[in-house]
Amino acid sequence: MGMDWIAIVSGFGVGAIVGLTGVGGGSLMTPLLLSAFKLNPAVAIGTDLWFAAVTKAAGSVSHHQAGHVQWRITGLLLAGSLPASLATIALMRHTGLTPGWATALTFSLGVALLLTALTVAYKRAWQALGLRLQRWIPERRKPVLTVLCGLLLGVLVSLSSIGAGAIGATLILLLYPRLKSHQIVGTDIAHAVPLTLVAGIGHASLGHVNWGLLGTLLIGSIPGIWLGAQLTRKMPERFVRSLLCVALVTAGLKVIS
Repeated sequence: MGMDWIAIVSGFGVGAIVGLTGVGGGSLMTPLLLSAFKLNPAVAIGTDLWFAAVTKAAGSVSHHQAGHVQWRITGLLLAGSLPASLATIALMRHTGLTPGWATALTFSLGVALLLTALTVAYKRAWQALGLRLQRWIPERRKPVLTVLCGLLLGVLVSLSSIGAGAIGATLILLLYPRLKSHQIVGTDIAHAVPLTLVAGIGHASLGHVNWGLLGTLLIGSIPGIWLGAQLTRKMPERFVRSLLCVALVTAGLKVIS
């Protein structure tokens, strides 16, 4: 019963941070599953993928209804990410969860956490970089580059459960810097839902999901996301993002070491 309450509170806390910042779900939940709930890396990653798929599904619907999703970009990203995810899961199934895979999963998780911290910390700088890159990237090349970005995200998300949020949004921003922020967020979430669902199904087929814990985490996350969304108007974004960066870097270094 004690662990159930810890799971509910953990889900609530992560949900509140997601509501406040729009990022941090997988990047905070997976280290939490490793440290507080002592899951092995594969089960922590599989459980978090389902957590992300469920929590982001409602957000995807709302953004679609508001007209925030650029479906062409979402489709191009999925053209790369879904095959990459399926190939990564197939490779894991073929080789089995050997000690080498466990090390690779842990290492990729640490790298993904540090990359997420970098994208969150320098959010404004990425748009400026994207505007500069426009001089060198003609429009006709963007579809291929978008598919390649999706491929990268597909591998990263399947290995670490992290990357479909802040890293995905940053890659969209670099290629399409003139999109409005709500369009970037909506497109990123619309891409994240099928990707995390496909990767989650793959991990579930390998027995890498703790379903009971997942349900308890979701009980806490739903009101947490709602509260976080309400608090966004009252708390300075820079302060919240600074705290999130510190947490991400600390978790990333701890996982890698």
